Amino acid sequence: MAWRKSSMCMVPNETCVEIDQHGDDVLVRNSKDPAGPVLRFTLDEWAAFTDGVKAGEFESAVAARHL
Repeated sequence: MAWRKSSMCMVPNETCVEIDQHGDDVLVRNSKDPAGPVLRFTLDEWAAFTDGVKAGEFESAVAARHL
């Protein structure tokens, strides 16, 4: 597999998201736990998620965690 770290992961030793495409699925894992659980998304699900991120659909959820 060819895992890639998020482009937003710029600090060494920080927990980052890694992704890999495996056939028609996108796999997501925690970079600090490569042997740990892996989330599996279809290409359509991944596209919907990344489109939502770009559109700011999750910003209120992130802001609420930091209150």
